[in-house]
Amino acid sequence: WVRLEESGGGSVQIGGSLRLSCRASGRLPRSHCMAWFRQTPGKEREGVASLCNEGETRVASSVQDRFTISRDDAENSVLLQMTGLIPADTAMYYCAVREGVLAKLEESRYYDWGSGIQVTVSS
Repeated sequence: WVRLEESGGGSVQIGGSLRLSCRASGRLPRSHCMAWFRQTPGKEREGVASLCNEGETRVASSVQDRFTISRDDAENSVLLQMTGLIPADTAMYYCAVREGVLAKLEESRYYDWGSGIQVTVSS
């Protein structure tokens, strides 16, 4: 069982930047992937980016020119750098973890989740 804690959310104006951090505590699988998802009311959770400790990375095409996922191994964290934010990026952002080596963006592949953090982009 892994506990995930997100931080770094907030409110920004169009074009602004935010960096989300997800810190994992507990025992991560030897091969694992950590990912970011986002959800708005009434919509399904959407995979944003995933990064595996054995190297594979995947970023959703809708954000790949603006979002970057990376790791901070010293902090046992995965980071999501978001630039050029637009109102469509407004959502609750969730961190998740799965065992494996493939950077999946399907919600059903992940079994431990953080409680989420709000990102709001206003004009």
